[in-house]
Amino acid sequence: MSDTLQSSQAKIIFFRPISEFKVLRVTAFIIFFFVGGIVMAQIGGRFAFESVSLPVNGRISALGGHHIAVKDSDVAMSLMNPALSNESMHHHLSINHNFHFAGISNGHIVFGQHLDSLGISTHFAFSFLDYGDFDRSDETGEINGEFGASEVAFLAGFGKQLNERIRAGVNLKFMNGSYESYGSFGLGMDIGLFYQRPGSLSSWAIVLSNMGSEINAIGEERRALDFDLQIAFAKKLEHLPFRFSIIARELGKWDIRFNDPDGDIRTDFTGAVQEKSAFDKAVDNFFRHLVFNGEFLIGSREQFRLRMAYNHLRRQEMRLSNFRSLAGFSFGFGFNIKRIKFDYGIGYYHLAGANNHLSLRMNLDEIFRKI
Repeated sequence: MSDTLQSSQAKIIFFRPISEFKVLRVTAFIIFFFVGGIVMAQIGGRFAFESVSLPVNGRISALGGHHIAVKDSDVAMSLMNPALSNESMHHHLSINHNFHFAGISNGHIVFGQHLDSLGISTHFAFSFLDYGDFDRSDETGEINGEFGASEVAFLAGFGKQLNERIRAGVNLKFMNGSYESYGSFGLGMDIGLFYQRPGSLSSWAIVLSNMGSEINAIGEERRALDFDLQIAFAKKLEHLPFRFSIIARELGKWDIRFNDPDGDIRTDFTGAVQEKSAFDKAVDNFFRHLVFNGEFLIGSREQFRLRMAYNHLRRQEMRLSNFRSLAGFSFGFGFNIKRIKFDYGIGYYHLAGANNHLSLRMNLDEIFRKI
């Protein structure tokens, strides 16, 4: 569990000028240290504050829900990987709303501030998840009122350049949940690294996200956050305005297939019923760890953006065996109107529908300079 985190040592690691070899060695130690204590028996289950794992803006939703290896001025990206927080996000504001299923609403407000005197870039975020209203009933099923359920979180983080190739960052999360007359409070942390050679069109990232748990539980036992170890690679093509990313996630546990005997049965072209082989299951499990996405960046200042993604884990968990759907696929676009950037993403989870995510981001210095 992340209760064993030595915060004072982490601060020394991130602020000390160190070589790339030492950074990689320290990263490997952190990964194995935390994974050994945080890994659960399965990726599903009763985790606390799962809302902190939701996509933070329309761009992330369009890119399959995960995007950690691209550094630009989008301040909301620092919530996915704190190492992405940089000076180009100074005084940038991002406002996002996710129209989820069944009347559930989720949103984020993110602000960036660069501290030149300290050489660090900070970011702050407020998020909420409103589950809506529920019927309150007694043991006989008689309805005698309504109640609500919601979660809110405050995040503060920073990113710092360690040398010409490596950035590091930390997010601290403070979460509070209200479920009818019950309440819960939790603490969490993300640690991220970003690697890119000067002038290179390729980049790498490692993120240990959601290390933490409830402080006061709503049940008999404290629940952990939904820990996720991610490694990603991104590359922008030299002669085409296109950038793609491959994100490997849920690396704390290899086997993440749900044990569904019916899902392992298939019918071939002759009508014969066969069970998936061990090799087929291994291939399926391997691709469940991966998210593939791409962005077309059109215009000299990327005024128009087209996005798409495929999330194999989402598709396999939400598909119906008798019907084809777009589950696992995501799409979106973005465009600029003067000094404001709009982004829209749609993520298909199930045959029943998809969630729609709207975002706008702006540089407040530019906005107020023109007023």
